[in-house]
Amino acid sequence: MPLDPSRDRKRFLTGLIGAPIAQSASPAMHERAADALGVRCHYQLIEVAGADAAGLRALLEGVKNFGFAGVNVTFPYKEAVVPLLDELSDGARAIGAVNTIVVRRGKLLGHNTDTSGFERAIGNLVTASGRGPVALIGAGGVGKAIAFALANLGVIELGIFDSDPAKAAQLAAQLQGRLRLRIAASVADAMQGAVGAINATPVGMLPDRNSPIPVALLHRDLWVADAVYSPLWTPLLIAAKAGGAEVMTGRELAIYQAADAFELFTGLKPSIAEMGSAFDAVLASRSDRGV
Repeated sequence: MPLDPSRDRKRFLTGLIGAPIAQSASPAMHERAADALGVRCHYQLIEVAGADAAGLRALLEGVKNFGFAGVNVTFPYKEAVVPLLDELSDGARAIGAVNTIVVRRGKLLGHNTDTSGFERAIGNLVTASGRGPVALIGAGGVGKAIAFALANLGVIELGIFDSDPAKAAQLAAQLQGRLRLRIAASVADAMQGAVGAINATPVGMLPDRNSPIPVALLHRDLWVADAVYSPLWTPLLIAAKAGGAEVMTGRELAIYQAADAFELFTGLKPSIAEMGSAFDAVLASRSDRGV
């Protein structure tokens, strides 16, 4: 079988669909990874707010027809794109959310590298805490991916809270039989008995300066992770660290999910160190500008 043309090139067109995405570090990570491998990659930010199914379908047709090797998808479209794709990986189908779309032979193939990336990022914390109960705040696209990653890592129980109870119930139904599940009535309820807590909502992402978990619920016998990386140190993580908790910023999730997506787009394995350096440079430049 002949290789797909996108696999034969030394130049790759990729991108990101979502809103707001102006602060994304993805262009720098993907383009640096390509440079280190001796190939070229242009990573285009495609910021579209308020797109309905018809608008997304038209956008994806453009991706397919304009020579893209693939695109990433972020908030708020990770679930909305699912019915618009030609095929889904087993993981993306189970999760019901896609963050990576690969173009192959005129078809759009959906994957979820948030799950694989988060598994790599959080594995040590989960293991060190005995795979004890975790509170998950947010059951949207990234929350679903994180929940499946935690199940894959053998976490014994998950307390799920979402401001939309139907989303929490849907995620619990998808995970049925994988681990013990509690649909929490509040953030405090989700935190009951937890050894770890994860923010999978946009709360704390600039310009928002709120925390999804009240400071009073944070303590030293807890690990806390945040999927937000703009800023890297969210109000939640600052408060958790001050309270003695072990913390993980959104840096590792951002880098590992990007590395897995880059490999799907290009067929090439990127350098984690190079992608990490590019990520750090983006955040350092924002700090210098007071962003």
